Parts: sequence; structure tokens; C-alpha cells
Amino acid sequence: MPAAATASEPDIVRRLTVVRHAKSSWKDEGQTDFERPLNRRGERDAPEMGRRLSNWAERPTLVVASTARRAQQTTEALIAGWTPRPPIVWQPDLYLASADQVLASVLDLDAAHLHVMLVGHNPGLMDFANRFGDAGLESLPTCGVVRLRLWVPEWSDADWGVAHVEHVDTPKSQAPPGNG
Repeated sequence: MPAAATASEPDIVRRLTVVRHAKSSWKDEGQTDFERPLNRRGERDAPEMGRRLSNWAERPTLVVASTARRAQQTTEALIAGWTPRPPIVWQPDLYLASADQVLASVLDLDAAHLHVMLVGHNPGLMDFANRFGDAGLESLPTCGVVRLRLWVPEWSDADWGVAHVEHVDTPKSQAPPGNG
């Protein structure tokens, strides 16, 4: 029987789940963009998408998220019912990050984590998914999810074009997520 794969083997499968924050409120004109909370639809969609993600055969073991209020609320709602609950790294650099900034965050991920979830903002996340993988997205709606698969020994070995889309899900889609 072959030995179990370790995170340092070159043929190890890594997964990156990219999630755009849920729908946010523009109600309070006095709030900065960074402080905007989720609106009712966002408060409904984030737990539903978390439920769908919880049904995946392999859930993320680490969450890296923007520190913007709406991204924090989305993150907490996504993983609220998960056991075990993955640790969250709140990363200020993901607030309105460009695709290049998102890639820099990926390259810094701990190799011990084979499946990581990033929670952030458009247009950077959509641009990242399109350049990092073969997503071909024209839009990534609020609370939209893209799960990417790549084969690299370490996250630091990742680069543009190395990943392939395993699954795309949005709050409006009815199909359950794949368990690939």
C-alpha cells in the first residue's frame, strides 16, 4: 500500500476556495466603504452558502479574509456551523486587493493547509480567479464561490494559470456544490 501523501510532495492537490463577500448595505451614507455591513440579503445568503460549503467532502482548513466589516460578517456566517471551525486570518491587504495582491497572499499561505478559503472583494477576486485558473468569469456576484484545484508542492510555488476550476456556485444557483 502506498504511503500517504504529504504537503511537500509535488503531486499534492491543493484547493483554494475564493468567496466574494455577501451583499452589503449602502443605507448609512455616513459610513465609509470599509465599515459597510451586510444587508438583509447578505445576511440570508452567507449562511446558505456556508451550508453548501459544509457539504463538501473537503472543507477549507484555513480562512483568510479581508478586514472590511462586510467580509468579516460574511466569513463568520459562512463557517458558523462548521465543526471543526477553521482558524481565520484577518488580512487587511485583502481589502479591495488587486489580483496581484491576492496572488501575493496566496504565495504566503502555510503549506500545511491543503484547502484554504479566501474572502474578499471584486474586482480583484474575479480577476484573480480568471488569471490564476481557467475560470472565465464575466462576473462574480456577491457571495459567489469559486473552488480552484492546483498541484504545487507549496503555495509559494503557485503562479498565474496553474489552477483549474472545480466548482462555481452562487446564492441564485440551485445546484448543490460538487464534492470533487
